[in-house]
Formats: sequence, C-alpha cells, structure tokens
Amino acid sequence: MAGIYIHIPFCKQRCVYCDFFSSTHSEMKDSYVEAVCRELEIRRNYLQNKTIETIYFGGGTPSQLNVKDFEKIFRATGAYRNAPTQEITLEANPDDLTSTYVDSIRPLPFNRVSVGIQSFNDKELKFLNRRHSAETAIQAVKRLQEKGFTNISIDLMYGLPGQNETGWRKTIRRAKTLSVQHISAYHLTYEEGTPLYNGLQKGLIRQVEEETSLRLIEILMDEIAETGFEHYEISNFAQAGYRSKHNASYWNGTHYLGIGASAHSYDGLSRQWNVASVPKYIESQTPGNFEVIDEKTAYNDFILTHLRTREGIDLEELVSLFGEEKKACCLRYAQKYIENQCLEWQDTRLCLTRKGIFVSDGIIGDLFF
Repeated sequence: MAGIYIHIPFCKQRCVYCDFFSSTHSEMKDSYVEAVCRELEIRRNYLQNKTIETIYFGGGTPSQLNVKDFEKIFRATGAYRNAPTQEITLEANPDDLTSTYVDSIRPLPFNRVSVGIQSFNDKELKFLNRRHSAETAIQAVKRLQEKGFTNISIDLMYGLPGQNETGWRKTIRRAKTLSVQHISAYHLTYEEGTPLYNGLQKGLIRQVEEETSLRLIEILMDEIAETGFEHYEISNFAQAGYRSKHNASYWNGTHYLGIGASAHSYDGLSRQWNVASVPKYIESQTPGNFEVIDEKTAYNDFILTHLRTREGIDLEELVSLFGEEKKACCLRYAQKYIENQCLEWQDTRLCLTRKGIFVSDGIIGDLFF
C-alpha cells in the first residue's frame, strides 16, 4: 500500500505561525496545476504499482482550487489508482466552504475534509491572522454535514499567548458540539522566520508558561475522552474507525509520493523533496533534493514515529528491522522512563503513559541511537 500527498501552496493570506511552504501569488495557480499533473505523469513509476490507499491535498490552502483544477489533478492520478482509494482528503479553510463551493466539490472523489479552524475565539483567530470567524467555522462544518460529508476533521491550536484554561475549555466544548469524526490539536510553536517568532524576539509576544501548557493538554485529553474519542496519536483524536489513514502512513512507514512545490516523498530507502518555490517548481517537476536513509536515521525515525502513537514501539518489529543490539539499546535508554511510569509495557509494545505524553519530546530524544 502507498499514499500520495499533493501540496497546494496558495493562500489568500499567511497565518502568523505558519512555516509550511505557501504563496499568495494566486496568479500562478493555473500553471501550477498543470505542473502538478506533469509531475504525476513523470513520476508514475515511483511507487512501483503499489495500491494507492490514500490521497491527501494539503497546503497552503487546497480549497483555493476550484472544481476544474481538481478534475485535472484527479484525471492525472488515474494512472496510479489500480484499486478504489480508501481515503481522499481535502484540507480547507472555513471561509472557502460556502454553499456554492461545497456543492461544486461534492461530486468529486473527496470522502474526507479537514477544516483548519484553530480556535472558536474570535480574538485568538484575529491574533493568528486567520480569515474566518468562529461562527463562519461552525457554519462551514454544518454545511459539509448537510451536503453529505460524513468524515470531517477539524484542527485546533492551544498554547496561544494569553490563552487560559477557561477559554481553551470553551473552544474544546464548542468543537464537541459539532459531531465531527476527528480532531487534531497542536500546541502553538514559534518557528524561526515567522511573524510570530519575530514578535517573540522583539518582546511583543509572551509565551504561555510551561505549567499552563501542561494544564491545557490535560484539559484537552479529559474533555475529548468524554466523547469516546480514541487518543491514537499525541496530537490526534478520532471516533472508532475514523483515524486518519493518510497521516498514519507517516507513522507506520508506508511509502508515499509527494507532488508539488516543497513536497516530500519516501520509498523506504530514501527521501526526495521538491524545490520550495512555485516558479522554480513550474519550470522543473523532478525532485531537486535526495537523501539516502542510513540505518541510524531509519532507527531514529522508527522510534520517533511509532512512540507518538497509541500502539507505541513493537519490540518484535524493532528486532526484525534493526536486530537485537538495537532492542537492547532501546530498553537500556527506556528503563528510567519505565521506572518513573512515563513508559509502560503493553504485551510486546513499549508505550507512552498519560504522564509520558507530557514529556514525550524528551523521551523520544533520549531513545535515539
């Protein structure tokens, strides 16, 4: 099995926190779509006829494309799809999801929509430079549901400057009333080069205290657990049967092809990635960057991706991939976290406990070889 990621970089405006490759030069959209279709043709043998289980349109803002753009791209993916694709996701901004727009995309193969809401607090949305209001986001989700979409994910963000427990709890509870199938929740990060980072460096913004951040995570897990959602990855929660299949491919080592400017690909032995420039990508659709994955990198990737998930690290799988020596190394580094109850055994698997989730970055780093 394999997946395809298609990067659509165009945005009407940039959010203050975003360091993903994006562009506000929408006048290049038509040429870009043609380039995406050409790359799909050029790289049709990359996945070696593996069954395509997932296709994911990410960004940027994929909902900046219209139905004709999507139809061109779907025609170009036809050569890859030798069996029905289980999950085809569209990332969308709430204010793009008008009734007319949703009607236009409904006949397309999309069977999952991921809506970038981030907050149901209008002051927080303004601070993040989001285009929508809380009410716009609510109506967008309801509109998708009314039009027959039954697999909807929403993104939320916490750890914003000035955010408190009361406000965060209100956002989560508003999300719970929408009856969506999946929720992703991410702590705000200050990525170098973003307006957010620059504001922090100039003293215009203050990060939330670590104690507050930990409390916000606790509230998140407690509130969403009440709905019966499964906490299946550090930042992701889903109703039974609604885990993100595409994102899971990044965590379980499934091969994937990345199409578009800045998109990454992985074939098990190496990574390739495209140039992070719309004009340069349009000129040449072949990856300009290449990295062979050595054993150390593969091992560390295995630790990083698997420990983030509910299933954790399967020691039997680790041995089959890397040998007994790496298993002994992993267990030696993990011992102190087992003793302080940040890690626990579940059959042959080593998993984060609730306590361990709060310090997961440190644990993962210590388990690296």
